[in-house]
Amino acid sequence: MAAETSAIIHSSHDINKLSYEIFSILESKFLFGYDDPNTIVAATLPKTPGKFPRPLSAGKVRILSIDAGTGVFAAVALARLEASLAKQCRNPEARIADFFDIAAGSGSGGVLTAMLFTRSPSGRPLFSAGDALRFIMKNRRKLSSAGRKGIFRRSGGIFRRLFGESTLRDTIKPVLIPCYDLATGSPFVFSRADAVEADAFDFSIPEVCAATCSEKARLVIRSVEGRTRIDAVGGGVVMRNPTAMAITHVLNNTVEFPFAAGVEDLLVVSLGNGAEDIGPPAAAKLLKIAGDAAAEMVDQAVAMAFRQSRLTNYVRIEAHRPASAGKSPSPPPPPVPAVEEMLLSQRSVDSVLFRGRKVLEKTNGDRLEWFCGELIAEHDRRKGSSIPTVLIKPTLMSRTSSATNTTTSTVAST
Repeated sequence: MAAETSAIIHSSHDINKLSYEIFSILESKFLFGYDDPNTIVAATLPKTPGKFPRPLSAGKVRILSIDAGTGVFAAVALARLEASLAKQCRNPEARIADFFDIAAGSGSGGVLTAMLFTRSPSGRPLFSAGDALRFIMKNRRKLSSAGRKGIFRRSGGIFRRLFGESTLRDTIKPVLIPCYDLATGSPFVFSRADAVEADAFDFSIPEVCAATCSEKARLVIRSVEGRTRIDAVGGGVVMRNPTAMAITHVLNNTVEFPFAAGVEDLLVVSLGNGAEDIGPPAAAKLLKIAGDAAAEMVDQAVAMAFRQSRLTNYVRIEAHRPASAGKSPSPPPPPVPAVEEMLLSQRSVDSVLFRGRKVLEKTNGDRLEWFCGELIAEHDRRKGSSIPTVLIKPTLMSRTSSATNTTTSTVAST
């Protein structure tokens, strides 16, 4: 049975490397004993089709992933990370987008991604992480109701004031922001790669933010040129934790990330975003539980895929709120210093699929500072390297992107 399964996997050209690694580990675990030192899993993994031989100085692709949720915890972590980056590189104007090659965000995480990676008229990021934190603290309740009938105009107005007429093509680096398309019954990923490739996939940033936040009602949006129609509900419903999506995109995007052939070529930080406060309806509570469980499973599966590298190449930062925090349906937002203290002082957790979670000696703050050092080291390494780690496609050029192959849409008849 294992041989037949392996043959099927090798014959499929569409399966991505991350999925294959996860499958191989699970197969070895249940059929051969993953703990057996004589079991070889990674040595026989095929190289990702289309990837160039990796030079020793190629460096690592830096990935930022932000969960759906309240937005407060992730915004605090990003503000702390940006302040540390600015201090260590001695540049007060340093921004998150300067140190990452791609960002993925769902729900409020999508809004944070858009704020930090949308280009301003000067060519720099439109907002700092501190700006994003202040926006989240002021508007988190409006964001949670972005899809309700009659409220979209107000929330849409908020996003319009933030981003103006910016579209996905106006992002500085590749971004991935998911929602769920009710018309096709499948996830839809708003992607800069697709927007650069075709007008039909270029969407207004304000509408992208509204769509990924619309977890309590449907929201119909269209591409900038009007042909592509998405009947959206929020990204948190379908993909609360977008880390696996971001990794899959990088490993399959042979144009922009030509040397990223496996998880050892990545440097990933995944930011948890706090549980969303949902009221009494039983269905809504079940939906929340399902979303939290799916996010946890993604974390465990990704950590497992990184294997021995999961404590160096993959960092998960999230706060674990006290059980009493969920009793009030609409608790007042805690002050930023209190949130920062809770997030950074908590001991970090290492997740392993089917083995639960292991509490580490290091705190979230320790791991965030370590990751900051790794980002600085990679940033400095690239200054003296003649080999580009990434080749971001310019807006005026087009290509076939990996996201297009996995994204569906409803095109209105004209």
